[in-house]
Amino acid sequence: MAVASNNVLPPGRLLAWGGFALLLALAPQVLTSSLWLNMLSQMGCLIIICLSYNMKLGHGGMLSFGHAVYTGLGGFAAVFAINYVSGHDVALPLPLVPLVGGLMGVLVSIPLGYVSTKKAGTTFAMISLGIGELVAATAIMLPNLFGGDAGISVDRTYAPFLGLTFGPQIQVYYLVAVYCFICTALMYAFTGTPLGRMLNAVRDNPERVEFIGYNTQFVRWFSFIISGLFAGIGGALVAINFEIVNAADALSGMRSGAYLLFTFLGGVTIFFGPIIGAVLMVLAMVLLSELTSAWLLYLGLIFLLMVMYAPGGVASLIMANVGMARAGKLGRFGALYLGLIGAGVVMLLGVSALIEMIYHHQLNAAMGPEVGYLGLTLDTSSVLAWAIALVVAVVGWVLLELARRRFALAWGRAQEEIENEITRRERTA
Repeated sequence: MAVASNNVLPPGRLLAWGGFALLLALAPQVLTSSLWLNMLSQMGCLIIICLSYNMKLGHGGMLSFGHAVYTGLGGFAAVFAINYVSGHDVALPLPLVPLVGGLMGVLVSIPLGYVSTKKAGTTFAMISLGIGELVAATAIMLPNLFGGDAGISVDRTYAPFLGLTFGPQIQVYYLVAVYCFICTALMYAFTGTPLGRMLNAVRDNPERVEFIGYNTQFVRWFSFIISGLFAGIGGALVAINFEIVNAADALSGMRSGAYLLFTFLGGVTIFFGPIIGAVLMVLAMVLLSELTSAWLLYLGLIFLLMVMYAPGGVASLIMANVGMARAGKLGRFGALYLGLIGAGVVMLLGVSALIEMIYHHQLNAAMGPEVGYLGLTLDTSSVLAWAIALVVAVVGWVLLELARRRFALAWGRAQEEIENEITRRERTA
């Protein structure tokens, strides 16, 4: 971790880490329902997993389609360990079980990472996809080992530790929170190490790195192994939280794709981006999936829009506005932001109404032509309902495009003013 010359964290960074720790500690005191406690636990697990994935993608430029291999096998290692120690009276308390998952992640990453990191770019991505599918298929073919369709369940209350049984969800949450904070801090520290810096260099210019005498494959490989360590810990925490691991889900390509999707949505170029992505992943898979059966379609549309208009993810949008605020120019965008939000809401209402009617008409036609939508009843057999939804969507899109162009023009002017101010200060310095 980058530190000041007197080995003390800068005040701003110390405040950020203190706020992160405080948020982890106080979140279950505010969101007290069992649903929210479970969601918070999932967020903590996924923060570790998404950050570990970003060690490959964001820091190393390694697009992996098989990250679920390391999280899933870490989860299986955890349940194997729990079932073994609970039946053989071995002194392995539950708080140490995630380390077993991390060890499995390392052991698996050593051979698979060595093979994968021999290549980079598209070839690496295809190798990771092939390895992911190979491991998933092998797990399904070995039901005696991986539990088949039913998976493998465990009892996390097998051995009380310091008076904690880990039966109540709140106790599991704080176990996840402790690991989440420690792993996040360690992964942040990795970015400041010589290996972490060299990994960034390999991502940006591997030819130059080789020219100065470094083996680019070894840099990627060592980083791959460290990523596997944290991925295994995250997968073990997931297994402890749910008390079951299923190969069809934990090792699937869809799971790897979800890690990629939400890490990208959070932002791969900024360290805290995957943290945002992990939160969005839980909200989408738990809340959004309960609201609509078309939630995957909404996710696809959101991903498409982010790629088109904000390829740096949510974190890049936050940092851009922070930079504008530091320059004292953010206030001028208040009305423009309201215009963007208002037009976006109008377009969203029209588009979502069309999507819900299409899904109902195609999948639930036997239940009648009417579908509920935001307290309203839409009749899919009525041409008027379709026409109104289409008009609202088109009008919203036109308004959003006009607002976006005005915003882009104003933002460009502000950026130009900032650059001119920086140039003036450099000349007068």
